[in-house]
Amino acid sequence: MKLIETLKAARARNALYKRTRDEIAHMPRDVALDLGIFPEDAHRIAWAAVYGN
Repeated sequence: MKLIETLKAARARNALYKRTRDEIAHMPRDVALDLGIFPEDAHRIAWAAVYGN
């Protein structure tokens, strides 16, 4: 039972990572720059947000 729960949690984290990455990557450039982020760094920013450093 614990294995199934672990796999479900991993799948949920992965879905959150992908959603976050896509939102950052598709953000208008001027908005991203106003926030001090670069869309090219979307995978790194999303990874840190979801999984930590």
